[in-house]
Amino acid sequence: MAGSREIRNKIKSVQNTRKITKAMEMVAASKMRKAQERMRRSRPYGDKVRNIAAHLANANPEYRHPFLVRRETVKAAGLVLVTTDKGLCGGLNTNILRMTVQRLRELEKTGAKVQVTAIGNKGLGFMQRIGAKVVSQAVHLGDAPQLDKLIGPIKLQLDAYAAGEIDAVYIAYTRFINTMKQESVIEQLLPLDPHRLEETNRDYAWDYLYEPNAQTVLDDLLLRYVEALVYQAVAENMASEQSARMVAMKSASDNAKKVIGELQLSYNKARQAAITKELSEIVSGAAAV
Repeated sequence: MAGSREIRNKIKSVQNTRKITKAMEMVAASKMRKAQERMRRSRPYGDKVRNIAAHLANANPEYRHPFLVRRETVKAAGLVLVTTDKGLCGGLNTNILRMTVQRLRELEKTGAKVQVTAIGNKGLGFMQRIGAKVVSQAVHLGDAPQLDKLIGPIKLQLDAYAAGEIDAVYIAYTRFINTMKQESVIEQLLPLDPHRLEETNRDYAWDYLYEPNAQTVLDDLLLRYVEALVYQAVAENMASEQSARMVAMKSASDNAKKVIGELQLSYNKARQAAITKELSEIVSGAAAV
């Protein structure tokens, strides 16, 4: 059995660790509420842009934007990987990276080449380690996603798709379900899903006056719609990150409390054994005298 001093030092060390994890849990809980509110506020904008884009696309069937044109075969693809900049958030990054590797293998089996845009330090480091072709990156986004930091890296993928260099663009991120559950998903970003655009244009038609012309308006609007999809994915991932970190730190704090209790019991046993030994020595000495 370890000595009393050693056990006491272990207890103090675990107590200090528990203070850190408890503080991180409270910070993550505060940031989680802000991240969830930010995520919910961004949804109406994306829905409105999708509605207008659907109306314009159906009002001008003679013009097909490149983002709406589906390629017959996928010879090259782009992947936007959204992860966190920091760790200590449970299996959040591990799950999405595992799913991403599986999708990369599926694309490689079909002979498609993949270029990656990494958003977040964890995803960037992982893609570099496995030797993936990283064409752009966005790291150190902070606690709130900023669209101006995302537009540049994403534009490389959008321009490559519009130029015909790649035939599809996918986005991998962690969708926020609730505080205790987050879901890793990989969705097709380009070409845009026509069913999602048709859902909002079933009951009535819209007529617009365009300035300068319908093609220019539709081009800009679809670009904004894709940017809104990426922004929403990053916002969902950040909300998932704070939720996962809060749960992970709470679990660490609870485990530390259990370890402290077990160490305290061991300390009491060691202390009691030492006292019993001393009493026995005193009694034996008195009896010998």
